[in-house]
Amino acid sequence: MKFTFFHLMPFTDFPDTAVDWPVGNETFDAERAREMYDSYIDDMAYAEECDFDWIGCNEHHFSPYSLMANCNLIGAALVHRTSKARLAMLGNLLPLLNPIRVAEEYAMLDVMSGGRLIAGFIRGIPHEYVAYNAAPDDSRARLQEAIELILKAWTEPEPFGWESEHYQYRAVSIWPRPYQKPHPPILLSGSNQDSAEFAARNHAMMGIVLIADLGLARRTVETYRESASAHGWTPGPEHIMVGQHCCIAETDAEALDAMREPVRYFHQVLLGGPRTAQKIVVQKTRFFADEKVGEGFAKRLATLHERSLEEMIEAGSLLCGSPETVVKQIRRLKDELGHGMFNLTMKVGNIPDAVVRRGMELFRDRVLPEVRDL
Repeated sequence: MKFTFFHLMPFTDFPDTAVDWPVGNETFDAERAREMYDSYIDDMAYAEECDFDWIGCNEHHFSPYSLMANCNLIGAALVHRTSKARLAMLGNLLPLLNPIRVAEEYAMLDVMSGGRLIAGFIRGIPHEYVAYNAAPDDSRARLQEAIELILKAWTEPEPFGWESEHYQYRAVSIWPRPYQKPHPPILLSGSNQDSAEFAARNHAMMGIVLIADLGLARRTVETYRESASAHGWTPGPEHIMVGQHCCIAETDAEALDAMREPVRYFHQVLLGGPRTAQKIVVQKTRFFADEKVGEGFAKRLATLHERSLEEMIEAGSLLCGSPETVVKQIRRLKDELGHGMFNLTMKVGNIPDAVVRRGMELFRDRVLPEVRDL
């Protein structure tokens, strides 16, 4: 079993009120944000000392939900502060970006780190399309074309032209090319069955987040495996990653107490604006393959928003407790889903950084030895 220390870089001082979309930035404090960046990057670098296999981050826009508009900048900051952990960019929102630029920046990170990049090619959640004024309807087609273009840019030794529906380039020849051959490992989102099939078709690792129903998550994993088989390959546990919010403390009571307010802050404050925008996109566009998938996404967000902390733990939506309790929770999810990677978000909402640090150390000393060989 492998583990990622994943960070959203939330702005934790946002006023505790309901928010609309877009989220106004009149309360942004640049000095406070500078302190947050310092603390967050320190924690991400420290994750290597706590024996995390990957250090992960991603891209979000127009919201205190995340201060990370470009995760590649954070990846670059971590290159020379780490030496072993994989740098997992999970990742760039390809339909919103220039794919050649992504190919170049990812190749830079891979070379600078000596071949430690995990390349996340992400379609994004619906509100990002409102932020960047991009049409959600063709996002899946743009993602597929961008993946194909980037892989060719990484592996084709001669200049080439590119003509597809959404991207046209007279000549492509990127410098540098990636360190890893033929290219860095690719990870795609798999939080619904359409996405799982898409990841399998592209021979990519799959990441599941926002688990509200273990039965649905299990069916998504089954879809991924079945689709991979249909496309001529067999994924192992190492190809499946499950994302979880996580708090580890000395006792269950201490962990519950530390997590309760941050979970509320995450769902009711940080997700307030994005949730409003997502409703607009889901209702007005063809972002999802069919109406039922869109309804399922909205229902999953609403379910997580409405559940108590104890209900989330029982449902397998997050990990929370003493080291011994978290070991049991990890074993349960492994038995249910058969995956080989956990993507742990320990900076949940406005949880204190000291709690995060202590949780990282408890993970290294008392959790990891019990679950590494699962």
